[in-house]
Amino acid sequence: MKYYFKKTLTGVSFDEAIEKVTEELKKEGFGILTEIDVQATLKKKLDVDFRKYRILGACNPPFAYKALQAEEYIGTMLPCNVIVQERPGNEIDIAAVDPVASMQAVENSELGEIAGQIRAKLEKIIGSL
Repeated sequence: MKYYFKKTLTGVSFDEAIEKVTEELKKEGFGILTEIDVQATLKKKLDVDFRKYRILGACNPPFAYKALQAEEYIGTMLPCNVIVQERPGNEIDIAAVDPVASMQAVENSELGEIAGQIRAKLEKIIGSL
């Protein structure tokens, strides 16, 4: 089972891709809780050059609340990460975690239902880009 959904965009800048995915996440009730600039972090910490790569920590509060009620330690797997990365040939990849795949180890049917609903939203977001 794949652990992510991905779409490759062409004809948009990296910053435009970040804006576009953020807008689509908002349409489905997600906000961005964290944003990690991997390129800047690797330059600062290791003095290495790396492609543009951001990790967006996306959260849908009503679903996060349901998940936390269903499974006490599920916060270890939250938020749902979405990445935006620059690829060769002026392409931008956008990928989101598959919550069903990431939560397979958790034996909780209620949580599985929630993960399925979030998966559908994330698939819709990635598909709409």
